[in-house]
Amino acid sequence: MWTIILTLLLIGLALIIVELVFIPGTTVVGLLGLTFSIAAIVISYNHFGKQVGVYILLGSLLVSGVALFFSFRSNAWSAFALTSAIKSRVNEGALDFLKVGDIGVTISALRPMGKVSFNDQIIEVKTTGNYLDQGTKVKVTGLVQNQVIVEPFI
Repeated sequence: MWTIILTLLLIGLALIIVELVFIPGTTVVGLLGLTFSIAAIVISYNHFGKQVGVYILLGSLLVSGVALFFSFRSNAWSAFALTSAIKSRVNEGALDFLKVGDIGVTISALRPMGKVSFNDQIIEVKTTGNYLDQGTKVKVTGLVQNQVIVEPFI
């Protein structure tokens, strides 16, 4: 019976640590770990009586507290944790060839967004609110972040 109780406690503690360190926010793994731990404590109360049940309860709380303290304090889990981050941006530098005043031709209707050909390169652009037909000459009036603002060229 002791092996069942200790196994349930260890599995419960491991699942709680996994929940807190590796996959926070899911709560399923943490609740499963809590269920295993509670089951072990209930079994100890039922099988060995109140005194042994209290000792196992206090012992499991102490071991859990120490294990969680050292799990976070020692950075033992940092080798397993994802620490890299993506620092690049989509289409970064894709509009470097454009400048305000460049002339292009719409290859689709702009309502208010559409595609324009600038020097054999097709770019998605946005008008200032005007709807423009396909084949209309347009001029770049602004470059805001990765957006190209155009207006009809007369």
